[in-house]
Amino acid sequence: MTREEKSQVIKDLTAQLADSPTIYLADISGLNAGATSNLRRACFKADIKLSVVKNTLLAKAMEATDKDFADLPSVLKGNTSIMLSETGNAPAKVIKEFRKKSDKPLLKGAFVEEAVYVGDNYLDALVNIKSKEEVIGDIIGLLQSPAKNVISALKSGGGKIAGILKTLSEKEE
Repeated sequence: MTREEKSQVIKDLTAQLADSPTIYLADISGLNAGATSNLRRACFKADIKLSVVKNTLLAKAMEATDKDFADLPSVLKGNTSIMLSETGNAPAKVIKEFRKKSDKPLLKGAFVEEAVYVGDNYLDALVNIKSKEEVIGDIIGLLQSPAKNVISALKSGGGKIAGILKTLSEKEE
């Protein structure tokens, strides 16, 4: 690989790192062709970009971004694959599901919503992180509950204030 080609790869990786809120580093070495193909298919279905990277080039790309990767560059040893996603827990879910059939991929580290996780022992914690969409759904569900109570009170109370108050007080008990 020429110096210009390396420079272009670093530039491309830097742009990808800057654009992605979720970055996972994994070790997929030892997977056979069929298993690797299945992993790539699972990543594609979950809207995760999976690619194998050179550690030295990824380290330079990490340095070139304005993100604070803390100890994440320390895991850049051996084979490294990078998983980029918009959803914080999607790569962790894919890794966990895939590991039901295989001992790989191993989680080396992750950068999720500006927090750094180093080591495979964080996989379960990362799976349980809620995405923005899930949090918004929970909030909407909580907000809808009181509104539904008021609407049902209006319907069952006959439209009179006394009836509405009585229905609402019964629901609280």
